[in-house]
Amino acid sequence: MELDLAQLRALQSTVSEGSLDAAAKSLHVTPSAISQRLRALEAATGRVLLVRSRPVRTTPSGEAMLRLARQVDLLTADTVRELGDPSPAEGARPMALPIAVNADSLATWVLPALAPLAGSCAFDLRREDQQHTSALLRDGTVMAAVTAEPDPVPGCSATRLGSMRYRPMAAAGFAARWFPDGATSAALATAPVVVFDRRDDLQHGWLRTRTGTAVDPPQHFVPSSADFVAAVRLGLGWGMVPDLQRTPEDDGHLVALDQAGSVDVVLYWQQWRLRSPTLDRVATALLAAARVALDPA
Repeated sequence: MELDLAQLRALQSTVSEGSLDAAAKSLHVTPSAISQRLRALEAATGRVLLVRSRPVRTTPSGEAMLRLARQVDLLTADTVRELGDPSPAEGARPMALPIAVNADSLATWVLPALAPLAGSCAFDLRREDQQHTSALLRDGTVMAAVTAEPDPVPGCSATRLGSMRYRPMAAAGFAARWFPDGATSAALATAPVVVFDRRDDLQHGWLRTRTGTAVDPPQHFVPSSADFVAAVRLGLGWGMVPDLQRTPEDDGHLVALDQAGSVDVVLYWQQWRLRSPTLDRVATALLAAARVALDPA
C-alpha cells in the first residue's frame, strides 16, 4: 500500500478542523484538492475512511489511518528539530499536540506544567471527563491523555500519576438550610446538587455509597471546573469539590457534609508507545507536576 504524506495530512486536518472547507483553509489549498487527496487515500487503502457529516466522522478504518497520520506528523516534526533545520520556513508553526485532559486537572495543575513547553509545540487540549478520555486515544483523536483508565489502550503506555481527592462540600448557609440534622439520607434525597455535566457521576456515586440507594435530588449542571466550585460557594447546591480547588478563603464558608468522607479519583497518563522526544518532554513535565500536586496514595 503506497501512502502519500499530503493525503495523510489532508485526513488529519479534515478530522481536526471538522470539514473539508476548514481543512483546505488550514492547509492553504482548495477544498477540491482536499477532496481529491481523501479520495486517493481511500482508493489506496481500499476503505471508506470518513463519514462526510458535519463535523466529519472517522470510520473504524479511518481511526487507524488517523493514528498513522498523527504519528507520521509527530515523527517528522521531531526529525526536523533533531536535524536543526538551518532555514526554517518563515512563519512556520510549532507542531500541534492533541491531548485529552479532565476539566479539574486542566483547571489546577496541568497548564502550569505545560507552560514552559509552549514555545516548542502548540497544545490542542481536549477537555473530557477522566472516565472517557481514553476513548479519544482509541479513535486517534489525541496522542495522549490524562485518564482514569489504568489498562493501556492498545498501542499506548500507561503511567500512574496519583489521585485527586474530592469532598462533598456546601456553602455554610446552604448546609444550615438543607442539612439542619446533618447529611441524612432524607436530606440528601431533596437537597439540590451541583453536577458538572450529564456524564459526571461523582456526586451520584457518593450519594449511592452514603445512602445505600439511588436518589434523584434536583440538579444544577455547571460544565466548567471553576464555575462548578463557584456555584457551590454561592449556595446553588452541594458538590464534590477537589481539594486542589479549595482556598484559604473557603474556611468557614464551605463546610464538609461528611467530615470523614472523601472520594479519590486515581489518574493515569497514557500516551502512544512511540519514540518521540516531543511527547516524552510533555510526559516528563506532567509526571513531575503530578508528583507535587496529586496524592500519591
